[in-house]
Amino acid sequence: MNLKETVIGLELGSTRIKAVMLDKSHLPIASGSFEWENRLENGIWTYHYDEILDGLRECFSSLKKDVKDKLGLKLNTTGAIGISAMMHGYIPSDEAFTPLCSFRTWRNTITGPAASELTRRFGFNIPQRWCISHLRQAILNKEEHVGRIAHVETLAAYVHRLLTGRNVIGIGDASGMFPIDSSIMDFNKTMADDFLSLTGLDIRKVFPKVLVAGQPSGSLTAAGAALLDPEGCLEPGIPFAPPEGDAGTGMTATNSVRLNTGNVSAGTSDFAMVVTDARLGVHREIDMVTTPTGTAVAMVHCNNCTTDINSWISLFGQFALAAGLDLDKNKLFSMLYSIALSGKPDCNGLISCNYYSGEGVTDFDKGLPIFTHPADKEVKLADFMRCHMMSALATLKLGMDILKKENVRIDKIFGHGGYFKTPKAGQRILSAAINSPVSVMETAGEGGPYGMALLCAYMLWGKGASLEDYLDRKVYNSCSVSTVLASDDEVKGFDEYAAKYRKLLEVERKALEVLNA
Repeated sequence: MNLKETVIGLELGSTRIKAVMLDKSHLPIASGSFEWENRLENGIWTYHYDEILDGLRECFSSLKKDVKDKLGLKLNTTGAIGISAMMHGYIPSDEAFTPLCSFRTWRNTITGPAASELTRRFGFNIPQRWCISHLRQAILNKEEHVGRIAHVETLAAYVHRLLTGRNVIGIGDASGMFPIDSSIMDFNKTMADDFLSLTGLDIRKVFPKVLVAGQPSGSLTAAGAALLDPEGCLEPGIPFAPPEGDAGTGMTATNSVRLNTGNVSAGTSDFAMVVTDARLGVHREIDMVTTPTGTAVAMVHCNNCTTDINSWISLFGQFALAAGLDLDKNKLFSMLYSIALSGKPDCNGLISCNYYSGEGVTDFDKGLPIFTHPADKEVKLADFMRCHMMSALATLKLGMDILKKENVRIDKIFGHGGYFKTPKAGQRILSAAINSPVSVMETAGEGGPYGMALLCAYMLWGKGASLEDYLDRKVYNSCSVSTVLASDDEVKGFDEYAAKYRKLLEVERKALEVLNA
């Protein structure tokens, strides 16, 4: 095999850094991963900068081993590499690109005053997790580092620059920094001028240069090669695709970049992306971002999805171990997810709020998981698991219901991410939440890194085709797709659950106040 005819997508997700290598047929042929977790320090959700670099190296080392084991080759080159990462957040740096504070991730809900001010000023929803909200809040807080800011990056742009020396960003990731004007494929000029008059900072100079899918964005430098592969096998000079956010790579991984298609990514966080030309009002629950080629997308982003499920399944795993059963983690997840499907559509009155962190959609700055059940009903495992799987999507449903009221057309919805790994389970519950068929591709478990690798392939082999046509004709033309439609009873059950969930949020707010969590 000629490694020049392969591509590598590498994504820094919330709980895992993963790399996927594809051949020229767009099939995954090797992968690598590294598990990590964010930490709450001084009220800030963060990852340390040395953890970012160590994780990258460990992930690439894992990929190298898989290439050696499966292909019998030394991974010294590839056709192209692309970096993707969790969107938004805040990495400010000085003229020399030295970070000025800890990396603030998308999970933080500490920018309320800034987000509200900018939303009013721009007439455009600016969520708390966006880079511009973090920047404005730092200014409002009169933080010490503000006067030295020369650059602000997302995580993907930060890593891309370390590997290539280029200070650039893909337009999808950029759309989570600041509003995009799709007519010029760049940051909105009117709003940028307004921010300049407000703060004296020109985001067109402070933020990375915006690129669209298909454009080259530098190549691996000798320093970048040494950073990624300290063993010295990897050769410099490998082309790079524009760095993207996990929303854009998720859309690519599910062939959801064409108008009126959408996807739901569900893991630590969950978000729905619908490509639309509809003119929407300003809704706090709806972000307007773009595809990797700059087409407008309505996004419902929720900070909390599977973390609470993971904690309960970990508890069951501890019980199994105490009982002498050393169950494989993946098998345990699959078993319990499958059991959820036999639960009652309304979970027999069981309900939970899955907030581990704040939640912008429902205006929470902090979270505290809550589970409750009727005293006069038996708690059954199937209802319990279904309750928590529905809780994971309940906040997403609130936002999707707004899109329905806005008459946003959705022809297809695809699911991807860990929530959908167990066949049918996550699909069926999402279908009940949105009252629409949900499809999952055979590559759904690969998620963002697979999508990033496809963007690399498009850059190399697209030959002038649109990204939509390239994916339809070259990538997904023979892909296996599974489609599931929830029953009327399941849809009704989720609607009833969601109504109780809204009321439970009042309890959540009071619990945070009383317990001072």
